[in-house]
Amino acid sequence: MRSLINAGLAAILALGISMPAAAAEKWPTKPLTLVVPFGPGSSPDVAARIIAEQAGKTLGQTIVIQNKPGASGNLGTSVIAKAAPDGYTFGVSITGPMVNNTVLYKELPYDPRKDISPLTLGVHQPNILVVPASSDIKSLADLLEAVKDPNTPYNFPSTGAGTISHLSVELLLERAGGKAVHVPYPSSPAAVTSLIAGDTHFAALPPIAVMPLVNDGRLRALAVVYSDRVSFLPDTPTVGEQGIPGIEGSGWIGFVAPAGIPEDIKGQLTDALIQAIKNPEVQKRLRSQFMEPVGNTPAEFAQYMDEELQRWEPLIKRLNLSVN
Repeated sequence: MRSLINAGLAAILALGISMPAAAAEKWPTKPLTLVVPFGPGSSPDVAARIIAEQAGKTLGQTIVIQNKPGASGNLGTSVIAKAAPDGYTFGVSITGPMVNNTVLYKELPYDPRKDISPLTLGVHQPNILVVPASSDIKSLADLLEAVKDPNTPYNFPSTGAGTISHLSVELLLERAGGKAVHVPYPSSPAAVTSLIAGDTHFAALPPIAVMPLVNDGRLRALAVVYSDRVSFLPDTPTVGEQGIPGIEGSGWIGFVAPAGIPEDIKGQLTDALIQAIKNPEVQKRLRSQFMEPVGNTPAEFAQYMDEELQRWEPLIKRLNLSVN
């Protein structure tokens, strides 16, 4: 009898020990929050919503979008960095807060390398080099010849100093030995309006801003500012194909989490996001927004951000750009 009692107690104790362990393995048990450091309707917001909807189905939980715009994306990215590292709060971010702003700003409220854990690169949005349809510039070769002529001064708009639409043109000019005056605007639509009005001559802008006008004939696409051709402009060559390699101007959008997130939870979250990005219907919806789906590993995403820093930090310093 005593042996039976002891065996029963041992079984109860074993059960009591194993139950919390089993519970700890079950994740997620409640809705997740996805922080977007930009406003509703922005490209990061659109990509986040499309991918999160599908990822939530895989995880069996709703993913709630929380928009935290401000300070060029730094505010929302800081919210992600300072969230509890339990996987229930994660976010998206872009080149600026994750890479360029570490050079442009003297101080940031977070350290992308120490405080944030990469999950997966969601999409690329390669800039498209365009001119007004009325321009005499018919090709990239024409443009590069024009910007080398001191008697015909050219200018170009961007969405702000230090943004990819600015830096990719500056790098192109540097490599080609040309010059043009930078004219910053507060938004892509304002920059496009300046082109159509003839106030500026050429630009490298996000595809969502220029493709409708390329398609209706008001803008002419000269090149894709990226390493590969894009699905929505398959017949337009890259700048590399036209003789100037190494220029990759993409407004990418990636998923990130607070540093310290447990590896098993990080793995589940990353896998759900990658599965969503690879989903044919999700890819169709992303491409309808002129986004090129990616979905890579955390290590590959981290390596890409390192490459971005190597690409843009020297140029930012040569141009003596700073925000604070």
